[in-house]
Amino acid sequence: MIDPFGRAITYLRISVTDRCDFRCVYCMAEDMTFLPKADLLSLEELERLAGAFVDLGVRKLRLTGGEPLVRRGVMALINRLGQRIGQGLNELTLTTNGSQLGRFADELVAAGVKRVNVSIDTLDEEKFRTITRWGRLPQVIDGVMAAKAAGLRVKVNAVALKGVNEDEFDAMLDWCGRHGFDFCLIETMPLGEVDQDRTDQYLPLSTVRQRLAARWTLTPTDYVTGGPARYFDVAETGTRLGFITPLTHNFCEGCNRVRLTCTGTLYMCLGQDDAADLRAVLRGSDDDAVLRQAILDAIARKPKGHDFVIDRAGRAPAVARHMSVTGG
Repeated sequence: MIDPFGRAITYLRISVTDRCDFRCVYCMAEDMTFLPKADLLSLEELERLAGAFVDLGVRKLRLTGGEPLVRRGVMALINRLGQRIGQGLNELTLTTNGSQLGRFADELVAAGVKRVNVSIDTLDEEKFRTITRWGRLPQVIDGVMAAKAAGLRVKVNAVALKGVNEDEFDAMLDWCGRHGFDFCLIETMPLGEVDQDRTDQYLPLSTVRQRLAARWTLTPTDYVTGGPARYFDVAETGTRLGFITPLTHNFCEGCNRVRLTCTGTLYMCLGQDDAADLRAVLRGSDDDAVLRQAILDAIARKPKGHDFVIDRAGRAPAVARHMSVTGG
């Protein structure tokens, strides 16, 4: 699959549910209205769609949510997708809040998952409750350690929030280094109405990198995982530090990914509203050739880049949907 700007699309992120057991302040409103269960694709439909993308050249699948591991029966889907590894698919990964890793870490490894991204924005237990509203840090830490013990490679993701966790990045980098985890910082993205003004939350990672470079030896590296992060080797820990900067330095020129929601909507860009309804195609025909053509038609509309910007207090989000709908 080649988009109109010559970029090969080899990476699909699949949101298997819009539901989550947390209510992180930058991602969701506390009083969320979730999709009716009848609107969601079945696990079998998600598998069929994923297979069509792999047939067209996708080599990496990442399951997201909401929180993917709260969807009932999701391990059946993960097991079936894992069987495609080596059969066109190179990698199956997961982004999770870590709350369910204690239950599923061993099963994920058995299914062929080799690494997971875990969202942890702070190591302060009280602050963690404030950011996630419903989350418990000890449960997440236990899950991360279960993942490590099971043999999963762990990358810790943190959204950089001005005045909230910006004083913790040195400690978090040190903690990740001691446990052999890579650490990735992410700028807050203007997706969906939340209960706070993102202008107040926004912290440029160019500033954060300068601060961290005063203590840590950061060497640019060409290491890539298929996503948008730019990585640095950290000499003191032997691990990596990544930055995802949709606002201060967008990553659109090398975009190789599209996002599929749990309702079968394909978003060709995280920061644009244009989308393709693959559920109608999926349910309207048993012919996978028809489905593959619908996917190719959608890729032909992939835009050059997003419209993310945070520059004025009170500005509406770049797109109305929440991150939990699209999948991070």
